[in-house]
Amino acid sequence: MVKKTNTVLVADADLAADADPSTKSPTAGAVPWRADERRVSRRIFLRDLPIGGDAPIAVQSMLNAPAEDFQANCRQLRELEEAGAELVRMACPNEASIEVLRQLVRVAQVPLIADIHFHYKRAIEAAEAGAACLRINPGNIGSDERVAAIVAAAKAHGAAMRIGVNAGSLEPALLAKYRRPCPEALVASALHHMEILERHAFRNYKVSIKASDPFLTAAATEQLARLTDCPLHIGITEAGSFYPGLVKSAVGLGRLLWAGIGDTLRVSLSAAPQEEVKAGFEILKALGLRRRGVTIISCPSCARQGFDVIGVVQELEQRLAHIRAPITLSLIGCVVNGPGEARQADFGFTGGGAGRGRVYIAGRLDRTLSHDEIVEHFAALVERKAAAWARDARA
Repeated sequence: MVKKTNTVLVADADLAADADPSTKSPTAGAVPWRADERRVSRRIFLRDLPIGGDAPIAVQSMLNAPAEDFQANCRQLRELEEAGAELVRMACPNEASIEVLRQLVRVAQVPLIADIHFHYKRAIEAAEAGAACLRINPGNIGSDERVAAIVAAAKAHGAAMRIGVNAGSLEPALLAKYRRPCPEALVASALHHMEILERHAFRNYKVSIKASDPFLTAAATEQLARLTDCPLHIGITEAGSFYPGLVKSAVGLGRLLWAGIGDTLRVSLSAAPQEEVKAGFEILKALGLRRRGVTIISCPSCARQGFDVIGVVQELEQRLAHIRAPITLSLIGCVVNGPGEARQADFGFTGGGAGRGRVYIAGRLDRTLSHDEIVEHFAALVERKAAAWARDARA
């Protein structure tokens, strides 16, 4: 059995506190009902980025521009970095893609992962090109000897590895034995290739088991988590377009993360890659595992709303999308739940009659405000608090 430790989920960083109530957070620190157990995995490194142990769960996405086009991949890499991606993967199907990878490594601000299928020599070349991690698929990479050659290249060039088992490309021998992709077959594939790495004294690796079925993914990953202490990358592969894929991923990843399983994750969507990053952070934020950016608590609106809740929320989300400081903003249309929610947020607004509502700062009533001033007023408050957080982070 893998040991677990009790972990109380806390904010990644709290904001700078001073005499001004707008720089204090009423929700900062641990909350006992969020106490959970996170699986204890050994720590590995992708260059300078720690994975596993008590390191924050890292959010990953993948480039999808043509592999031979450096400029397109560089633009997309910058977009992902700006969205907050902490790991970025790139498919490397040919020699030209390896050269693009080599150039991207020189300009990347986050570790790059080379995604390798079929051609084991591409993995060796990717390690030589400076990839921080080599992702190999046991179902199509070939013989154990080829895996051993990849291990030697990873060791020589300081690259980590990810064994990526996928239900859609399971080894033929395992399909013949188990007759279909099932948790036992997926775990058997992972364990076999982990044994090869261990035999060569290589431990700087993580493992993923993925399927498009969230139940299969979760069951197999839970089995593997009980058998090893290696870090686990989690995701629901080929989850679909934005809305269906996001829901499916939230269900599958939520189950694993709530059980304390997962050290890196990707939300695989048929959508712009930066949407995967945003979705990953939102899932982690919903579980209290990361705090990043503005979290807006808002009502669905009804006939009691004193202002256009939906319109205001949409406008503020756009205005504040660049903020990385962990800030909570409550926007409730009426006084039924508005004051209570506002008291639990950094900033809050409760709609009222006669075109005015109440502003709360750090849980305390601050003033009344015209409904047509909501967006500008709260954008300014959030920007100010974010600036204080940034100053504190640099100190």
